[in-house]
Amino acid sequence: MESIKAVSYPIHFKDKAYSALSDLVNNSNYSTLFILVDENTFEHCYPKFIKNLQTDKRIEVIEIESGEVNKNLETCMGVWNAITELGGDRKSLVITLGGGVITDLGGFVASCFKRGIDFVNIPTTLLSMVDASVGGKTGVDLGVLKNQIGVFANPQMVIVDTDYLTTVTEREIKSGTAEIIKYGVTYDTTLFNTIKDTSDLDVSDLIFRSIEIKNEVVLKDPKEQNLRKILNFGHTLGHAIESFYLESADKENLTHGEAIAIGMVCETYMSVHLLGFPEDKLEQLKSTVVAIYGKVNLLQQDFTDIMELLKHDKKNVNGQVNFVLLNDFEDYKIDCKVPENLIIESMNYYNS
Repeated sequence: MESIKAVSYPIHFKDKAYSALSDLVNNSNYSTLFILVDENTFEHCYPKFIKNLQTDKRIEVIEIESGEVNKNLETCMGVWNAITELGGDRKSLVITLGGGVITDLGGFVASCFKRGIDFVNIPTTLLSMVDASVGGKTGVDLGVLKNQIGVFANPQMVIVDTDYLTTVTEREIKSGTAEIIKYGVTYDTTLFNTIKDTSDLDVSDLIFRSIEIKNEVVLKDPKEQNLRKILNFGHTLGHAIESFYLESADKENLTHGEAIAIGMVCETYMSVHLLGFPEDKLEQLKSTVVAIYGKVNLLQQDFTDIMELLKHDKKNVNGQVNFVLLNDFEDYKIDCKVPENLIIESMNYYNS
């Protein structure tokens, strides 16, 4: 599989990737390699990774606890302290080996340590392969508010090895599938139609095109001034729902993809009423989402708290919540203002 060239770094696939990584490590003046993992990727992914890395450079493993609840500045402090205690310097390299939390947090840690050291992303979940590892966004949550603290910083390279997908649960695969659906409805309907029409889907076949789309968008708009905003489709309300479930002690957390899938249904419903999006395509999207994820019962008594969390979305300007909505598949409109009653109506529609 051919490598993809991003703005300042390559995205390599499978076997070619490890030789490229070894070349990078051995041909650069790196003092120490810091491998950032969680308990799951250390057990299931690190043995494969280390077997494929050919180098005599000093390697230190730093392990954090898994889960979105640990994607915060406190965890960053722990990692920065560990790097410091282990003799990290400006010529250190951070390699993130994990899902979206490891990828986002690790890139942020590297981009801030001593005003910035190099890092490499090795995503091990579908979500991190098709989204978090590519595009140069790094960051952590502030309390339950998603990705409030972060910087744009590009890795030296990204390695995509789909063998790591054998180490994750079916629920995590479904979580990443939501991002592929997002690319399908906003940019290339072939992806959405494949998911919609295929009962026994191997999503690994869709990874390359998904990364290609993410990269095409980012190349045109790296700092999210216009086109890149389409990658937020489903995320405005979806992030608020995800945050609400994170902070609710009596509710099971939703995965990122589960929340974004709900957000896409709701924001498409808003698109029907504000932009004339075709209702039959809304029904296609909703039935596809429900078939993959089942239904989450959004309680009306929780709508107020979800609406409150919307006010903290990082894309808001002057207190206004900005949505990405659709005129049709592959036809978007950014910075849309949506009346509060329509947002609530969209959640009721999802529940119906």
